[in-house]
Order: sequence, then structure tokens, then C-alpha cells
Amino acid sequence: MTTQIHYARAGKITPEMKIVAAREKVDPQWLCNEIAEGRIVIPKNHHHHFEPHGIGAGLTTKINANLGTSEKHCNLSEELKKLDIAVKYGAHAIMDLSTGGNLKLILNKILKASPVMVGTVPIYSVATRLLAQGKSIADLTPEELFREIEFQAEAGVDFMTLHCGVTQASVSFLNNDKRVCGIVSRGGAILKRWMLENKKENPLYEQYDRILDICQKHDVTISLGDGLRPGAGSDATDRGQIAELLVLGELVDRAREQGVQVMVEGPGHMPLDQIEMNMKLMKRVCHEAPFYVLGPLTTDSAPGYDHIVGAIGGTVAAIHGADFLCYVTPAEHLCLPNAEDVRNGVIASRIAAHSADVVNKINGARERDYLMSKARRDLDWETMYELALDPEMARKRKIESESSEEDHCTMCGNLCAVKNDKVV
Repeated sequence: MTTQIHYARAGKITPEMKIVAAREKVDPQWLCNEIAEGRIVIPKNHHHHFEPHGIGAGLTTKINANLGTSEKHCNLSEELKKLDIAVKYGAHAIMDLSTGGNLKLILNKILKASPVMVGTVPIYSVATRLLAQGKSIADLTPEELFREIEFQAEAGVDFMTLHCGVTQASVSFLNNDKRVCGIVSRGGAILKRWMLENKKENPLYEQYDRILDICQKHDVTISLGDGLRPGAGSDATDRGQIAELLVLGELVDRAREQGVQVMVEGPGHMPLDQIEMNMKLMKRVCHEAPFYVLGPLTTDSAPGYDHIVGAIGGTVAAIHGADFLCYVTPAEHLCLPNAEDVRNGVIASRIAAHSADVVNKINGARERDYLMSKARRDLDWETMYELALDPEMARKRKIESESSEEDHCTMCGNLCAVKNDKVV
């Protein structure tokens, strides 16, 4: 079967491109050209049926919400509820990162329930099964890993995080530049240990062509994972991070040559003054591939409030080139997020994304803010609720404080500056 990038290079505007162009209010031919060049991707597996979103430069910044069971807490109904909440509040994608329970059943249930693109990290499933069997990471075989990638592609997964840039060479740079937190990526840590104990190269890098064949067949978008991303501000922009990025740039080119859609993942924890440089460096090294970031988290000192920290970093990242923000919840670094954490994480990331879209003059962003300002001037509460990023919260707070029929709020009451400014 053919991928979106194959169609785009042939000049064919697909139904998916038409949907995305209409959503984004952009010219379909421009969108087709950008997909052909690899600057925009439409993650949509042939086997997963939903209305897709595009990710890349010139489009609205997209949001992903991570879900999934853990070894310590496994409740599929809770995860499906979180999925519904994430989509309700504006997530454009979800990732199933489950590591507890019947992983194939969980993935299939999530794929069936999700009206948005679904991503995974296949090595999690393989490692979880190994440990459940009393085996060690060293016992992982490349064939098991590739079977899992193929199973997930056939099941309908739209994008997969694959840590192909964790190689013996990139790890050597990491080892020669001491870190505070070491490797914080689960996939990165698994692969480093496997390479060390087996004295072999990362099979995801060594057999990258096998990945390309699978992804091309099902039109799975590769999300090149940042297995050596910094997990502390002190570790940002070190040799290990940059060494992996250089490998990912090479792999972007190889994916595009094979007609496979690809995006690149980035940090992580990073002081505010390093974000702009990192976004521009990534875009240069990876030839303008769409960039997917976790946060970045601009301080390590706010557990319980990392959704705010991530929104600060995400805004700056998206202004300077990030296209896809992975949400951060208040539970980050502490525990498995609950339903309210998911809601708070999605809303925080949407605020970050919209703030960046305003700066980047993305279609509709400034117009929305203008209409909100006009509604405030007119004391038009219904329009304010409609334009709010979280309409429920806006309406709830206003109604809780006084009658919804009042034209002013309890902050100023009859001293409302807007009302008094209008008095002739």
C-alpha cells in the first residue's frame, strides 16, 4: 500500500490531505507539497479509521496525551476514561504506554475507542513480557522486537516511538560527559543495557530498513525517539543528546528516501535560555522534519506543578520550531496520572500551543483572541465561554460566584472598568 508521502510526491491530494487542509484553512496543494518534502506528516495507519490531523510547520501546534496502565496500577476502564477526557479537552493524539495487564487487549481496545491518532513505544511491550517471564533485558531478541512492531502496525497504530539513535557511538559520547540524571528514557535505558550486556549494536539502528519496510506497508509514521534526552536541566544540550540527534538526522533522510513519514522527538528538561537554540539546531540537523517535544521542562523544582512548567517550555519551543507537544501532567515524576491530571495536562498544553500559534500567526489563532477581546468589551459572556480553551471551567467559575445573568463578575462588581468606560 502507498503512504501519504508517496501520494504527495506523485502530486495526488488524498482524502486525508483534504481533511487536514480544511481543518487548518490552508491550500491543499501547499499542504501536499509540504508532505512531499517531509516538513508535514499526517499520522494515519491504513487500518485505523478516524479524521486525521497534520503535524508540521505552518499548521496549528498539536497536543499528545500519554495514557496507559502500569505494573502497579492496571485498570483498562480508567485508561479508556482518560482517553475520552483527553479527546474532550482537545488532545489531537494519544499514546498507549501500557506496561501492565494484557497489553495486546489494551492496545486493541484503545485503538477501537480512539477518534484521534494513536502512538506507542513497542519496546515497552516486549520488555514487559520478558520481565513477567522472569527473564532479563539481555534476553530480548531482535526478532521479538520486530514481531511486536509488525503486530502493532497491523493492529492500526498510527505512529511509533522507536529509539533508533541510541547506538554504541552515541552512548559513547554520553559516557564521556557525566550526567546528573543519566538516561531517563525507558526505551533508551533498555537499549543501552541490552547493547552493553550483549556487546551488540542497537537492532533498531542496525536493521532500520526492516522498520522502514513495515512502516511503508501500513503507513505508520516513525517518531524517532530521544532515548538520550536530558532528564535534568543540568544535562541539557550535552554530548549524548547531540550525538543521538546527529544519528536521527541521518535516519530522517533514509525514511524519506523510502517514502516513510517521519518526525523527531526532543527534550526533555531544559533551561529556558537553551530552548530556542535547540529547536533551531534540531530543525537544521533533521532537515525541517516535524519536531515532537516533552515539555520541555524549564525547572526541575516544581513537582506537582509540572504541567505549568511544561507549558512554559512548550510555548517557547513551539514559537521556535516544535510542532507537536507531549503534555505533562501534575503527576509527572510522582505517580500515574488520574483523570483530573489528564484534563489539567491537556489544557495546559493547549494554552501553550495556542500562545505559540498566536506568535507564529497560524491561521485563526489571532482571530480567536481578537474575538475573545471583543466579547469581553461587549460583556458577551456566552461568546466568551464559546471561545475559551476550557468553556466548562469558564462557565462554572462565573456561575459559582454569582447569578449567570449578571453582566459583570465578582472581581469588580459595579466598579467594572468596561461598564464605566462605556458610560456617556
